[in-house]
Amino acid sequence: MKRIIIMFCLLLLGCYKEPTRLTKLEFDKETNAKIEEFLKSVKNVKERKVAVFDGDGTVLGQAPHYLADECLYEIAKKDKSKKPAIIKRMQGLSNVSIEYVQLRVKFFEGDSVKSLRKLGVECYYKYYKGKVFRPMVSLIGKLKENGFEVWIITASPEALYQEFLSQELHIPLTNVVGVKSIIRNGSITSEIVPPVPQDHGKKEAIETFVQEVPLVVGGNSRGDKEMIEFSRGLKLIVNPDEHIAEDQKESIAEYAKKNNWVIVRIEDVPKPNFPNISSKDFGIRINKTIKR
Repeated sequence: MKRIIIMFCLLLLGCYKEPTRLTKLEFDKETNAKIEEFLKSVKNVKERKVAVFDGDGTVLGQAPHYLADECLYEIAKKDKSKKPAIIKRMQGLSNVSIEYVQLRVKFFEGDSVKSLRKLGVECYYKYYKGKVFRPMVSLIGKLKENGFEVWIITASPEALYQEFLSQELHIPLTNVVGVKSIIRNGSITSEIVPPVPQDHGKKEAIETFVQEVPLVVGGNSRGDKEMIEFSRGLKLIVNPDEHIAEDQKESIAEYAKKNNWVIVRIEDVPKPNFPNISSKDFGIRINKTIKR
C-alpha cells in the first residue's frame, strides 16, 4: 500500500506544471489600462494580429548616438582606409536623411551578413547593453501572449540590428527589417533593396515585407508618422519631440495628443564613459537625453 501511495505521489508530481507567468506591463497605470483595454477589444480577432515598432528611440535608447552610427564610426576611426569617400559624404549629411541611411549599408559593402550581425551584437554589449527599454519589452511580451506577431522596422542597417534585437526582444531574427542591400555569395553589396524604411518608406516596408495592416504601431519621431498612422488599432509614440520644425505648424507631440495616440515617456540617458566617437571624431549630431 505504501508503495502505491509513493507511486501515486510521483505521478502527480510528474503531471504538475508550473503556472504560466503572465507578462506585467511596466508603463504608468493610465497607459497600462489603455493597453489592457485594447487587448480585450482584439481578443477575438481571427486574422493575423501584427504589431510593428520602430527601432532606435522606440525599443532601444538612442542617447547620445544611434548604435548604427557609433558602431560604424568606431570602425572608421580604427581603419581609415575603409570607405573614406563614403565617410566624408556621410559627414556632410543629416543622419536621418534617406541618402545617409543607405550610405551606412554601403560602408559595409563586401562584409558578410554573419560578420555584420556579430558586429551588432558586440557593439550592443559593449556600449548599449541595458538600453533596450524595459516597458517596451513588457509590451512586446504581452502582445506575444495575446497572439501577436511582433516586427521591428528600422532605418538602421538590417543585419547590424537583427541578432541583438532578436535576442533581447525574443522575436524571430527575420522579423527585424532594416535598410538592406542585395546579398551576393553571403556578402553585402551596395545595391540597396527598396523600399528604404525611413519616413514614408517605413509604411511601404510594412506593406512590402510584413504584408498586413498592423493592429499596433509604435514609433518615436516625425519620421515614424506615416507608419504609426497605418495602424488600424493602437497608435503609440515614445518620447515625442515637442520642437516645431521650420516646415511644420505643430510638434509631433502636439499632433500625437490631438489624434489620441498613446504617449509614453521613457528615460534615455547616455551610459557612463560612453566614447561619443560619432560626435567627437566625426561631427555627428548628439541625440537628446530624456530624463524622467
